[in-house]
Amino acid sequence: MTAPSASIGFNLNPLDRRSDKRDDDAFIERLRSDPAARFFVFDGDVPLLKRGDEQDAWFLAREAAAFGEPLQSVFLGQHVDGSGRFALGFTLGLEPGEGQTHGVLHERIDLRSIAMRGLVAPEVVGMLGQAKSMLDWHRRHSFCANCGAASRPAAAGWQRACDACGTRHFPRVDPVVIMLAIDGERCLLGRQRQFAPGMYSALAGFVEPGETVEDAVRREVLEEARVTCAQVVYFASQPWPFPSSMMIGCFARAADTQIVVDEAELEDARWFTRAEVAAMLAGTHANGLSAPKPFAIAHHLLRAYVEHGEAVLHGNDDQTMAPSGVSSQF
Repeated sequence: MTAPSASIGFNLNPLDRRSDKRDDDAFIERLRSDPAARFFVFDGDVPLLKRGDEQDAWFLAREAAAFGEPLQSVFLGQHVDGSGRFALGFTLGLEPGEGQTHGVLHERIDLRSIAMRGLVAPEVVGMLGQAKSMLDWHRRHSFCANCGAASRPAAAGWQRACDACGTRHFPRVDPVVIMLAIDGERCLLGRQRQFAPGMYSALAGFVEPGETVEDAVRREVLEEARVTCAQVVYFASQPWPFPSSMMIGCFARAADTQIVVDEAELEDARWFTRAEVAAMLAGTHANGLSAPKPFAIAHHLLRAYVEHGEAVLHGNDDQTMAPSGVSSQF
């Protein structure tokens, strides 16, 4: 598989985040007040797309101002043209679908639908994911976890400061392993009850404190399907802004194959042949079973396995296996 990591949803983000300038208020204000500045507008955790000849996620300053004073504001970075890009969070209570605010036509569409339907360019999807995670963090962390006092945004939205006790709080990212256990010409897939009918995917779970990625892979497969895994190979990662996870994609070699499903976690788990997985990806499975869409890293794990089989477990020997161009064994 030779596609770059940007082929995975939310992975392409060309902004220069300028972390060195987040404390420079004058620099940030110059970018914000520049006519070339552009803004994402979110109603809660749902972005608004501007309607015109085509859908556009970027609002001019005057267009964004029509929504009032934002509750959250985050500097996302500088575009390649040097303009500043910002995310603004509101609680507008708009209904899904089209609307109009002070002459600006817009549509309220959840980010997952935007990504799945390809409504904006891949690099804009990546920036929207960054914005959604940051705005959600501000909404959830308005009080200091150390003393309970109200905190305030700092560093252009990349910190929250508590003036009562002096603590600085930083955005959190939750690591999640998502793995494909392999037994030769078969791989292990499961489905949760909330999945679309007939859809199966790779197993996944949160990394726990004090745990390595490889141990998390082995533990989650064992807990959910009672299958023991040995070798673990890194594939690629994906920011997952629901609300702010980092999906760490891996392959694992199964040491045994008897499945015992943890029914509290999964509705079903079973072994699928490479041919079956190929049919699921193509939408031609005889029983109508399907796999995740290309915006999800699970899709790319499955596609790499279909194309390369057990060779995905020798990532260091073939750099084309991982879409990121980087692969290592644990």
